Amino acid sequence: MNSGVVEVQLTPEERELLIHGLGEWGGPTRPTEVLAPAMGFENVQELLHGTARIAAALGRGEALTPEDWARAQIATEIAFASDYYGSGWDWSITQGHDDEVTIRRLRDIQRKLITVARLG
Repeated sequence: MNSGVVEVQLTPEERELLIHGLGEWGGPTRPTEVLAPAMGFENVQELLHGTARIAAALGRGEALTPEDWARAQIATEIAFASDYYGSGWDWSITQGHDDEVTIRRLRDIQRKLITVARLG
């Protein structure tokens, strides 16, 4: 393990969910300069760059920093659940997974990241 990064054993489906959740931030989501810091980013530009960077790292199966694990989780939670900031009602259309499958996977991810994901 490299200094500063943490490996988390996620299933391929769990990694896919995070990758898709992060990917929503370049599409149907509505990030704001107020929301970005709450998600662990300085501003919207960093949010868009950071979500793409984290998604790429997850796609390569890399370990992430605690901050990036938190950002991935928060970005996915908002993209999935919020109809105002995220995909909300359109999630199943944009991602191809219904809410029941998504929430089960998201809960599994949350259990695995509870002691790992940290902002600031």
